Amino acid sequence: MRPLRRGSCLISSFKASAWPSNVYQPICVRYNSSISSDQFAQLARRESSKHQIYQSLSTDPYVNLSIEHFLLENAPADSSILFLYINRPCVVIGRNQNPWLETNLLALQDDREPDAQGNINNGALYVRRRSGGGAVYHDEGNLNYSVISPRTAFTRNKHAEMVVRALHRVGATNTSVNDRHDIVLATGQAQPRKISGSAFKLTRHRALHHGTCLLDSPNISRLGSFLRSPARDYIKAKGVESVRSPVANVSSVFADAMMPFSMEGVIASIVEEFAQMYQVDSDAVRRAQRAHAVEPELYAGDTWVAGAVGESQGYGEPEIKKGIDELISLEWKYTQTPQFTFSTYPIEDDHRERPPLPSTLPPSTRVFLRLKHGAIIESHISTSSDTSVASEQAVRVHEALNGCKLHEMSLAQWRAVLLNQLGAEVEGGTLEELAKVIGSKLGLNTSS
Repeated sequence: MRPLRRGSCLISSFKASAWPSNVYQPICVRYNSSISSDQFAQLARRESSKHQIYQSLSTDPYVNLSIEHFLLENAPADSSILFLYINRPCVVIGRNQNPWLETNLLALQDDREPDAQGNINNGALYVRRRSGGGAVYHDEGNLNYSVISPRTAFTRNKHAEMVVRALHRVGATNTSVNDRHDIVLATGQAQPRKISGSAFKLTRHRALHHGTCLLDSPNISRLGSFLRSPARDYIKAKGVESVRSPVANVSSVFADAMMPFSMEGVIASIVEEFAQMYQVDSDAVRRAQRAHAVEPELYAGDTWVAGAVGESQGYGEPEIKKGIDELISLEWKYTQTPQFTFSTYPIEDDHRERPPLPSTLPPSTRVFLRLKHGAIIESHISTSSDTSVASEQAVRVHEALNGCKLHEMSLAQWRAVLLNQLGAEVEGGTLEELAKVIGSKLGLNTSS
């Protein structure tokens, strides 16, 4: 129901007592005034909130992606929303991707195996988002933009072009959108450098386009260490595989410029371009642009909401909190993985030659795993050069591995399985080395 303007306050035309208990109560806000953060969800759902612009005060990717998802699912069907956020260091993969293939899990925070005190390290986070697309790295020099709009008005280049116009405003005039809907930077080299990748999620009435924008990442030269999997030569996966591209920072354009590069300037410019595209009220633009620097609050007018959001909204709204819990869960992170195989030798559906295994292992050593929803459903692990003996070894090992979830397998568990099933006929040192080889490819710390 559309709120009506009554004096200086936006209120419902119904009395609060007339509302059923299962319907969100109308809220009263003074025009263009600061609003309590606990009213964010109600304002986002408000039928008259046609234009919404938010900047996040949180650097938690689980919080930001869940606020974004809440807006996609709950804002009015005809509303247009801009959400800007910067995450702490993390690798974010698409919903239908494989973390063992797309990331170097060993370089990321080990969420699978806490230390003896129950702590996990402080490395970059691993995150699986709800939209498709490829794997990307985020840090404090990367700006994430998200535009949610009516599906009928959506095209895949529309909002990438909006960001390019914003970059042109601040002087990065050598940026453009390529045929993959990425934003690239012409550097005078044969191949432009990628500065922004996009992912999309479409519902019946709504379209979400979110993208990265490498503005001034201090880790630009280290992205490969997070995104280069040691198992890449051994895994054949269903689902979406990332397309690798050379990258650059937008700030590199300004290396010799008179004026220093400013991330705040890019943010303000994106807000301006969004406002022009959707004819947003100038008060909303002013409030949105001041959200981080001056006014970490939320504001609303007749048809708009603008300002800052963050962890208080994320953890204070039950629906958003539920989304955070889902993204953090190991079930979401790992068992959403499409079916894949890991093999140290060519197989029927993956004829690639493999790199040789360490010379400390018997030349006849074979390791094969087939996984569905992250669980082992088929395997062959053997060391014998005798076919019948190797087959017997593989059967015994598979009895121990069948149904095991890969993300729950520690190096100690791999050692135990191999020693228990093969220890009577294979030297312990060989099995220790084999466990380390498997663990190193699958992102386990093998230094202990």
